[in-house]
Amino acid sequence: MKKLKPHFVYNKKQRNGVFYFLLLLALLQLVYIFVAKNRNPYHVNDNEINQLRSQIDSLKLVQKKIVKVYKFNPNFLTDEKGYALGMSILEIDRLLLYRAKNKWINSISAFQEVTSVSDSLLQVIGLYFQFPKHTTAKNLKKNTVIKKQVAVVKQDINEAKAEQLRLIYGVGDKLSARIIKYGIRLQGYTYMSQLDEVYGLKGEALKNIKLYYMVARPPAIKKINVNTSSFKQVLSIVYIDYETTKLIFQYKDSVDKIENMEEIEKIPGFPIDKYDRITLYLRAE
Repeated sequence: MKKLKPHFVYNKKQRNGVFYFLLLLALLQLVYIFVAKNRNPYHVNDNEINQLRSQIDSLKLVQKKIVKVYKFNPNFLTDEKGYALGMSILEIDRLLLYRAKNKWINSISAFQEVTSVSDSLLQVIGLYFQFPKHTTAKNLKKNTVIKKQVAVVKQDINEAKAEQLRLIYGVGDKLSARIIKYGIRLQGYTYMSQLDEVYGLKGEALKNIKLYYMVARPPAIKKINVNTSSFKQVLSIVYIDYETTKLIFQYKDSVDKIENMEEIEKIPGFPIDKYDRITLYLRAE
């Protein structure tokens, strides 16, 4: 009887193929087990790594810029140091203007009064202030040597802005606005003494402004002809009141025409002390 070959029996070539297939599976399984066992659970991709490196580099640069702050006398604060401590340019300028008058700060509260720095900033930078022991503002002036003299460069008062005037110690919002407004009314300041006429501007504030400002160029004032102007036009001049206007017109009617401005100075009752001011706005033609 002839034996039949089972259909599931592989030939030699087929057996080799199965063997290599099973071997490949086993190798893949071993690789998977090895990788799974040693895989880092906190996997970070390349982009995240690059971002972290960038942040670390930035921190290193910042670290290089950190400067240790030692105790110092705020009377000798410079622009650079004040800015590094967080002060604004306006606050630093207030201090420099105050020091330019050879005045001294002898307490933290005085520093804030002069510079107007915020309470929060003062709490930080005030820790580094160091004033001479057992001294006052008076003996500071006598015993302490100024390390750097601040040069005062006077500016033209007719070009000053309200925000610039507020930098002057003693001049606030109201006074700065009045100075600008009065200057417009005058058509510009011709003399620095005209600042004496600004309401409320006096004492130290007035002295301080004159210390930093001057009349660099006289303004171009539009004069009116005394012979052809109306009573109302003459009365509108800053330095002329109703009685003075009446005197001028009475004199003009008596002489028919005013030949030169020197004539009005001789009018009985004319305010001679205002002659220089009045003639800034009147002419005789």
